[in-house]
Amino acid sequence: MKRATISEAKNSLSALIDRVRHGETVLILDRKVPVARLVPAGGSAEGEDEGRLARLERAGLVRRGSMRAAAAILDQPPPEPAAGGDVLAALLAERRDSR
Repeated sequence: MKRATISEAKNSLSALIDRVRHGETVLILDRKVPVARLVPAGGSAEGEDEGRLARLERAGLVRRGSMRAAAAILDQPPPEPAAGGDVLAALLAERRDSR
C-alpha cells in the first residue's frame, strides 16, 4: 500500500489516481496519522447497496419482500369508490374540518 502525506497527495494527485486505477490502495497521512484512503471504485453503487442490504438482513433488521406478494396486489382490480361518494368533496371537507 502506497502512503502519501497530504502535501504529496496535492502535488501528485494524478499519479496517485493512476496507481489506484491499476488496483493499488493509497493511504493519505496527516502528520503520520492516516486520515483517508484512496481505493479503486470497483463495483457499481447497486452492488454496494446489495451488500449493505445483505448485512442488514443477516442482522435481522430487514426482511426482503417476495415478488409473489407484489404480483398478487398488482393483479387485483382497483377499489371502487363508495356509491355516491365524491373523493374530492370528501378531501376538501376533511381539510376544512381539520382547521
